[in-house]
Amino acid sequence: MNKILSFLILSQVLFIPFLFGQTQPSDQDQEKILALIADYSKARENQDTLLLKSILTKEVDQLVSSGEWRTGINEAMSGMQRSSANNPGQRQLKVEKSRLLNETCAIVDARYEIISDNEVPTRRMWSTFLVIKVEGNWKIAAIRNMLPTNPN
Repeated sequence: MNKILSFLILSQVLFIPFLFGQTQPSDQDQEKILALIADYSKARENQDTLLLKSILTKEVDQLVSSGEWRTGINEAMSGMQRSSANNPGQRQLKVEKSRLLNETCAIVDARYEIISDNEVPTRRMWSTFLVIKVEGNWKIAAIRNMLPTNPN
């Protein structure tokens, strides 16, 4: 009897988390998440602070490829403006995948490139966004930018 009980407990501990694990967003949520990342890219490209304020949470934090942490919407926006000025070029974000952690939280992975107008090589990076649903709207709560040692 102890072996059967042990087996049942072990199987629940091992398999039940898979029932509540990460899932793909619904088509509607996926469209909204993709639009959110596109709005972020557009806001960065145009230095549109009003659009940025509408899509970032007040507590947003960002870790950039230089290792700088930006905490809170004001620090993040200020840093984004400095970064855009110091690293001119066209910014492109291409979402590679997204997955829900629960109904109101998702992780979005994207390729992030800064294509320079001059002779500076294109910066090829990765960005990961933590997005949350606030009052029915998806917003960016965290951003992690990475510059891989082998960006291909």
